Amino acid sequence: MGAQLKNYLHLHFIVFIWGFTAVLGKLITLDAMPLVWYRMLMAAVLIFFYLFAKRYSLKVSPKMLLALIGAGIVIALHWVTFFMAIKVSNVSIALATMSTGAFFTALIEPFWYKRKMIWYEVVFGIVVMLGLYMIFKVDTQHLYGILIALVSSFLSALFSMINGKLIQKEKPSVISFYELLSGVGLLSIFLAFQGSFNARFFQLSSDDLLYLFILASVCTAYAFIASVKILKFISPYTVMLTINLEPVYGIVLAFLILGDSEKMNPLFYLGGGIILLTVLANGILKNRRRFKKPFKG
Repeated sequence: MGAQLKNYLHLHFIVFIWGFTAVLGKLITLDAMPLVWYRMLMAAVLIFFYLFAKRYSLKVSPKMLLALIGAGIVIALHWVTFFMAIKVSNVSIALATMSTGAFFTALIEPFWYKRKMIWYEVVFGIVVMLGLYMIFKVDTQHLYGILIALVSSFLSALFSMINGKLIQKEKPSVISFYELLSGVGLLSIFLAFQGSFNARFFQLSSDDLLYLFILASVCTAYAFIASVKILKFISPYTVMLTINLEPVYGIVLAFLILGDSEKMNPLFYLGGGIILLTVLANGILKNRRRFKKPFKG
């Protein structure tokens, strides 16, 4: 029980770190694309040193490499739109809207894994739309941020589907390294065409450099590797439910650190609460359905 409790607390710490990611995105003064470029580059370098220390081979098949490049492009676009949503609105809006990711996953899964649509996923999807409607009603100035966050949420769901298959064939750290490197490559092409690679691009303030290092090391490289390790001791279901607390941690942290800029009216919190509770209910029903399935020996 002691070891179980230790790993469960570790999981909450990781989710807390992920919640802090959005706050760091707001504190960093860089635009979304340069921010993600630095994040992915630093994290890729750190994971490379981890792989070198563990003496893991970086050799993958050409087919796997193409899949990893595709996944890297998706995660790069997800992070760019996520931080863009934070920049144009605020952390609370972005995180509350990102809670819809579980339902984008529910919509994609039947096509991805060629299974039937589950009835309660459709019902929950309608409830989530109600929660989103309440958030949309908060303030029209946040409309652009909500729309960008919805795109980011869809990309996050798509990325989880892709990684769900890749993780069965390769080490998580190797997958992460190639995905991060691919994301850096994609963003480098965009930034090069924009003529962004100039002396000013590489002149970072000491605060931005510190926040970027924390974002890349603690919130990306460490959190990813640690979360995979925890799956050896805690069920994926428990991990999934706990991760749903990320918006809660993030919104609370944003209010404590960023102050009044994150204060929203009661309707926003009602809408966000409806989305979060629906996500939790979906996870609980999925778990019960899994255990009710007859065992086939």
